[in-house]
Amino acid sequence: MSLPAFTARGLTRIYRLGEVEVAALTGVDLDLDRGEFVVILGPSGSGKSTLLNILGALDAPTAGSLVFQDHDLTTADDAARTAYRRDHVGFVFQFYNLLPALTAVENVAVVADIARAPMPPAEALGLVGLADRADHFPAQLSGGEQQRVAVARAIVKRPEVLLCDEPTGALDVKTGVIVLEALVRVSADIGATTVLITHNAGIAAIADRVLIMSDGRIAGERANAVRAAPRDLHW
Repeated sequence: MSLPAFTARGLTRIYRLGEVEVAALTGVDLDLDRGEFVVILGPSGSGKSTLLNILGALDAPTAGSLVFQDHDLTTADDAARTAYRRDHVGFVFQFYNLLPALTAVENVAVVADIARAPMPPAEALGLVGLADRADHFPAQLSGGEQQRVAVARAIVKRPEVLLCDEPTGALDVKTGVIVLEALVRVSADIGATTVLITHNAGIAAIADRVLIMSDGRIAGERANAVRAAPRDLHW
């Protein structure tokens, strides 16, 4: 039996603001299977972004343990955490963060150039339906197209983990559906364990499993026996 993608036990994250302590996570236990598509649902301040950042080694827990496959991320030093992000994780954020002076394919190539075994940048753009926009600059692309370039940039390294932070938060519903379709398709194509966080409950139906966060804890969980297609969402 293969190892799970992630095993977390007792994850706690406390931020100190002067003499005040703010608990962003309080004892989160979590198991994520390889290739699983998980939506983490919760309002602002529920801890979902903190959890995503810890899964991506952008932040470290104050207490608890996090294991990626057989690598303990909570004991990893800065060099090991950087290597983990570079070699194993693709990030998609709410804002696209494309380099305006580079074309779509050049923005994707920036990541391909530092990856261990990347796919050709043009292939990554093809997976998100933008093969014909490869030579366009960000200013020549719509918001949805820019976000799909960001998805292509995340997947070009063939990541084992795809972490998505409110990827449709800046988009209208129609454009958001197109981006979600791209995410669902590419996560299946590359076999990535995909975690998408959102405050939008309507998105949850596309996932294999939904985790509901509240007050820094996982307050509920449900599996979707039949996943909805993004075009069938009501949000």
